[in-house]
Amino acid sequence: MAKILPILMLVVSNVFMTIAWYGHLKYPNSPLLKVVLISWGIAFVEYCLAVPANRLGHTVYSAAQLKTMQEIITLLVFVVFSVLYLKESFTLNHLVGFVLIGAGAFFIFYGPLK
Repeated sequence: MAKILPILMLVVSNVFMTIAWYGHLKYPNSPLLKVVLISWGIAFVEYCLAVPANRLGHTVYSAAQLKTMQEIITLLVFVVFSVLYLKESFTLNHLVGFVLIGAGAFFIFYGPLK
């Protein structure tokens, strides 16, 4: 459970952060100050999950591994959010770019190279 709980917390925190950063894009006429304040409130929930996730996770993962997980989770959550909520397309270029990022993650977790 020590390995899984931080990952689950990072996933949930990322959902909140993605909503905070990108949810307002469907409301381009909303006043910017209002959007910033609402996003800040949503991001607070994200921090309340991400900080403990990293603290717990650091007992079983290195900081580099935690950051790499965070980036991969961010991409996965963003893809789902952008396709389902923003109704944007997911192209082959996106897939290739994300696969290359995933290749980088592989080297973070399965090193060192000899």
